[in-house]
Amino acid sequence: MTTLELVLSVVIVALVLVIVRLLKTWASWKKELSRFQKIVDLEAEETKVEKSVSELRATRKKLEGTITEIQSQVSSLEDDLTLQKHGLYEPKYDFGTAERYKSEIGKIRDSQKEMIRAKTAVVCKVDWTVSGSKAKGTQMTNKYIRLMARAFNGECDSIISKVKYNNIASIENRIESAYNAINKLGESHHCAINSRYLKLKCDELYLVHEYQEQLQDEKEEARQIRERIRDEERAQRELAKAQNDADKETERYERALAKARNEVEIATIEEQAAMQAEVDRLNELLQEAQAKKERAISRAQLTRSGHVYVLSNIGAFGENVYKIGMTRRLEPDDRVKELSGPAVPFRFDVHAMIYSDDAPALETLLHNKLERQSVNRINKRKEFFNVTLEEIEKICTDIDAKADFIRVPEAEEFRKTQAILAEEQLQLTDMG
Repeated sequence: MTTLELVLSVVIVALVLVIVRLLKTWASWKKELSRFQKIVDLEAEETKVEKSVSELRATRKKLEGTITEIQSQVSSLEDDLTLQKHGLYEPKYDFGTAERYKSEIGKIRDSQKEMIRAKTAVVCKVDWTVSGSKAKGTQMTNKYIRLMARAFNGECDSIISKVKYNNIASIENRIESAYNAINKLGESHHCAINSRYLKLKCDELYLVHEYQEQLQDEKEEARQIRERIRDEERAQRELAKAQNDADKETERYERALAKARNEVEIATIEEQAAMQAEVDRLNELLQEAQAKKERAISRAQLTRSGHVYVLSNIGAFGENVYKIGMTRRLEPDDRVKELSGPAVPFRFDVHAMIYSDDAPALETLLHNKLERQSVNRINKRKEFFNVTLEEIEKICTDIDAKADFIRVPEAEEFRKTQAILAEEQLQLTDMG
């Protein structure tokens, strides 16, 4: 082998070694590149996961807010169906008349308008500039304040219009929720509704609620007064008719008696005995007619005289529930017939009919004595009481209101109905 061949062989071996090394290095680099790519891909995936987690967190936060809002609405609906667990609403005002409440509502709303005009209802703590202009900043702030005020007023008007006897607490909570939600939206502009403005809205809520209650009370009282006036007018017509009838009856008997006396004078001794009996009979009838006339005149002069009645209706209201009212009608049973009209399924039974020269006072006294046994503890003008007949009779005895009490009610319609139902049930049992 020549020197040249030897050198070439060495060079070829060296090149082969270099190529082998380069191939190994390339394979190593390729492996590293692949590992690096995996790392890059993992980091990218982690970034995507973190972004998804962030989005999920944002979605969760929105859902939590929605859930809270729904729960609040559900709570409001539940409050509309049931009384607040803290009991009945305690009035905060005592103005006495619906007109006075209406006037106070007007004053509260005037105070709200004054805060709007004075720009103290919604306030901004930052003097904004827009494109370097304070005037434009002020204009933007005023628009935002008007928007917040309009949103809050609209929400409050809608909420307050739904107030009822059993949901005032939830309505108040909804006003406060609207206040907090709108103030949260205003945080980015450093704007907020004044807490004093919130208080005025709550005061308006209380006044509107109490105004509605007072208005209802006044309507009920007016209805009762109209009913009493109608009863008084009927009583006066009946008394006038009774006096007129008594006058006619007296006049008729006087004429008949005068005629009979004249006939006695000209009759024979045998006829006089029989005619005298007729004279005596006519005389008695005349005295009775005069007595009726005097009673009618006396009743007409005693403008507060009348009857206090004690009634029951076991078919409609059950045992130990009694209606205690009064009437000035000449025939008090006429009032019982009116009460037994289509509004109740069965006729009322009379347990006592107590005459008094001052029937309204006697009725009020009995109502006051039985106040805690009133069936309706809210509307005191209702006349039903959950009490035994013995208790009513004892009160009448204690106050010297004399009356004969019928202990067992006849309840004819109710008892016959019960008998029919029992017979029908027996027939169904036999068929089964």
